[in-house]
Amino acid sequence: MAVFRYRAATTAGALSAGQLEGGSSAQVIDQLRRSGLTPIEVVETQALAQPAARVRPSAASRRAVAVAIGELAVLLGADLTLDRALGVCADNIERPAEKAAFAELHRRVKEGAPLSRAMAEAKDLFPPMASAMAEAGEANGRLDVAMARLAETLERTEALRQVVAAAMVYPVILAVIATGVILTMLLWVIPQFEGLFSDAGAKLPFMTRLVMGISHAVRRYGLVGLGVASVAGFALTRWVRGPAMRGTFDRWVLGLPQIGTLVTATELGRYTRVLGSLVDGGVPLPDALAIARRSLVNTHLSAAAGRVASGVKQGAGLTASLSAEGVFPRAALSFVRTGEETARLGLMLGRLADVLDRDVRQRIEGLIAILTPLITVIMGAIVATVIASIMTAILGFNDLALSS
Repeated sequence: MAVFRYRAATTAGALSAGQLEGGSSAQVIDQLRRSGLTPIEVVETQALAQPAARVRPSAASRRAVAVAIGELAVLLGADLTLDRALGVCADNIERPAEKAAFAELHRRVKEGAPLSRAMAEAKDLFPPMASAMAEAGEANGRLDVAMARLAETLERTEALRQVVAAAMVYPVILAVIATGVILTMLLWVIPQFEGLFSDAGAKLPFMTRLVMGISHAVRRYGLVGLGVASVAGFALTRWVRGPAMRGTFDRWVLGLPQIGTLVTATELGRYTRVLGSLVDGGVPLPDALAIARRSLVNTHLSAAAGRVASGVKQGAGLTASLSAEGVFPRAALSFVRTGEETARLGLMLGRLADVLDRDVRQRIEGLIAILTPLITVIMGAIVATVIASIMTAILGFNDLALSS
């Protein structure tokens, strides 16, 4: 079977457009006529037998998705139906993988699935917050506004990612060059002196013997060690991602110096932006909290957000519930308290999200600014140690010869 795009006229003379599945265009025309429509155009778009291309996370893919979501918001704002708007977005996407993924999204919506559920099923295409913000738009009847905010959030996230990637270019190049220099010394330079120092044995300085031992170990067991480390790293990653360890690992990450604060600010910035969009859209606060919780990736923070939602549902204040969990920074609680007291919670949550996003950017830039000189110092110290150990042995070679 294949998918056919059609245009048809209703009995009242209005135009209708969409997609249908069928073995041939004749079958689709027959379906339209039995539905009371007069076919105008039937065009095959794709075969169902071919699976949709898997979307690989990349900068180009994320930009294509953000552009498509922004276009969807514009089309919905122009009073196009969701079915028609998704069809137009899918047609306008140039990248094959994203085009196929949006076509699948369109198909799921045509089958009756809510957009939020279809987005949640397309895990390779959308981040977790996408389905939450779509559900917000569905709940308040302002899906176009929700999609516009989602597109803006995706663009901000991608811009921050690009800033980080650009800032990391120099440290990564520096680390690669330094590692290459160290390996060159261990694999080719140090072995040149083994014959010279072979008769000295235990009379060599300790640092020289240590460096030569490391060189020998790298040459003999380097590939084996690299393989073992790769397998161990893969196994550890799978173990940490398992349900039993995920919560413990997420809690441990939040307790790390600098890294924990960065992760918390990133997660809460996304959470407050979604929550602010829900509240602005008129969604009741308990329901908004339950929906916004889905935007959190860290399981420890997600569990805390769930308890906050339960507390508010039972009549507790939002500020008090957040404070009791201890996951929100004290400065952030002041935004929430102000929003509650002035009945402008949605506005204050949006401003809080902006503050948290700016804090994330500043922290990342600060970490990168520290990382570059730190790599330089560490690698320089290692190279200096290797050179010093060899030079010490060479300068003391006459003394070793005289004492033998």
